[in-house]
Amino acid sequence: MTTLNGIAPSPCVGSSANNGEWFAYTPAADFQVTVSSDIVGNDGKDTRLHVFEGSCGTLSCLAASDDDGSVVYSRLSVVQFNVEAGQTYYISWDDKYDASAFDFTLSEDTIQPLSFTQNSRLGGGTLRAVVDMNNDGLDDMVSIVAKNVNDINVYDINIQEQTQIGTFINNDYELSAPYSASWSLAAGDYNGDGYNDLVWGNGNGVQVVKATNNGTSYEIAATKNGVFTQRTNFVDLNEDGRLDIFVCHDIAPNIYYINTTGGLMYYQGADPNGIPEGLGTYPSGGDYGSVWVDYDNDGDIDMFMAKCGGGEERRTNQLFRNNGNGSFTEVAATANLADPIQTWSGAWADYDNDGDMDVFIGGYNGTSHKMMRNNGDGTFTDITGTTNLGFFTYTGIDNFPVDFNNDGFVDIFSNGSILVNDGDTTNMTFTALTSGMPPHGAVGDLNDDGFMDVASGTKMYINNGNFNNYIKINLNGSGLNKKGIGARIEITTDSGTQIRDVRSGEGFRYMNSLTAHFGIGSDTSINSIKVFWPSGVVDIINNPDINKTIVVNKGSTLGTQTETFAEDLTLFPNPAKNTLYVNTKYSLNDAIYTVFDISGKRVLNSKFGQYNTVNVSSLSTGTYFLRVMHDGLSHTQKFIKE
Repeated sequence: MTTLNGIAPSPCVGSSANNGEWFAYTPAADFQVTVSSDIVGNDGKDTRLHVFEGSCGTLSCLAASDDDGSVVYSRLSVVQFNVEAGQTYYISWDDKYDASAFDFTLSEDTIQPLSFTQNSRLGGGTLRAVVDMNNDGLDDMVSIVAKNVNDINVYDINIQEQTQIGTFINNDYELSAPYSASWSLAAGDYNGDGYNDLVWGNGNGVQVVKATNNGTSYEIAATKNGVFTQRTNFVDLNEDGRLDIFVCHDIAPNIYYINTTGGLMYYQGADPNGIPEGLGTYPSGGDYGSVWVDYDNDGDIDMFMAKCGGGEERRTNQLFRNNGNGSFTEVAATANLADPIQTWSGAWADYDNDGDMDVFIGGYNGTSHKMMRNNGDGTFTDITGTTNLGFFTYTGIDNFPVDFNNDGFVDIFSNGSILVNDGDTTNMTFTALTSGMPPHGAVGDLNDDGFMDVASGTKMYINNGNFNNYIKINLNGSGLNKKGIGARIEITTDSGTQIRDVRSGEGFRYMNSLTAHFGIGSDTSINSIKVFWPSGVVDIINNPDINKTIVVNKGSTLGTQTETFAEDLTLFPNPAKNTLYVNTKYSLNDAIYTVFDISGKRVLNSKFGQYNTVNVSSLSTGTYFLRVMHDGLSHTQKFIKE
């Protein structure tokens, strides 16, 4: 380590100081490095530390520490990060709080498969989201902050915007909203201006907050008193291309806002004028953790409801299958998911990389966890006994899927522990990493290095990473769902295929990044990316660059392959009375078809069987459009129902 001359560093955390001490460090091998002033002899000192990589003039923050010492030396600093042999790193201390001399240590250890550095964050309030709020492609941190006005608490927004060099800009937005975000928050762009809006609530009510002026201010768009709010989501409930809002209710039927040309329309439970039908209407609620997931791979979004409460019926989990015609059917018993386990959330992901979504159902208050494998036929099998999860006894309310070590197998963040996926696709085993993590938090990439981090309370837990590769994908859609919420993304490498669904609101409380993140392990290339948009458009990107974030614009990659598929597809008879036949040289067995009416409303959705036929007998006389999706290709054609 070499001492350098330098001025006060541009801070990675907090505001500027007057002076700085700089050191250059070039490791001889790959190490996990710890730099610390949290040592005996520094009693009463107040240090601040910044670690940079790059070259002079283009340095970027790698790690930082302010007041992260032990209890006795709480105002001291400690960071841990991974380094690569032969690369130079810059360690800088400043005099922001204390200009007196002190000692520090630098230690080199073997790189751990998964480790995190705890850093302080700016801002106060209740942190509820890590998501891009200013549309620059970088994840920001969102908190809801209480203030007292005339002896009544009202709530503003604090957003820490991530910069290109790994620092954060602290922004406060006055709002005076009536309800806190004590239970949950979700983000999504429901008005199509390119900037994420918010919905959050507590035990007294819920409010929708709209971004205005290109994301530089916020205003209240809707409020509802008397809603015991639990999980909140942005989702296109009626599949008209507009993001709607769904809110779990603890003590009454769920509520939802349908996004119409006239604004947000409020409905609750089985309202005959509402859309959709049959969704979360249990009279006394008990609905805690709604996750929107295409569990049956039919191209539409279904919903799993984690339930908790007194009485077995009230706390039995539910699965709502989207019928493709504006209605839902509760099928948990048939699917083997009707379990009175007492849970607040389920973590849905393809844990065995076989092309469909499995679910980890997190136990609460001493009840056991369950891992349910998707059989690919609409049913699930309890495989908890082979997964090692039966030995994991920590329970709580937040569970969601993340590939923390970028090995291409999805892990689980569960109540302060990371359940690391061992990559055993037969037994689906996990190893619990329980040290050093917060009990809960929001997940995203807080330093844009391709490894997922956690924000909780006043801290950031920065993933030290490893040398596995990755890709991150941001979607740029159209209309009133610019972020592509509800889309399915599929990537294929030499090691196989992975899938992700873009979701607003996972677990119970938090909003995680809307950027789709894929670790690809030691693979050095990606063969293809397929984006299945909710509207049926399919984009295919071949051989993209890795270890970066790419943006996929809806409809930008449609090409000659789609045109060939369209030219080879014909419908007969047309007009059709009862059965419509699809003539094509392609095998359509298990391919998805969707029928839309003249207004664009989806009226049928299913999969082809052995024969390429569509039963249209239930349709009224008129003009319709049939959309066929096959192997990443999509074609829509008009027909007449007589």
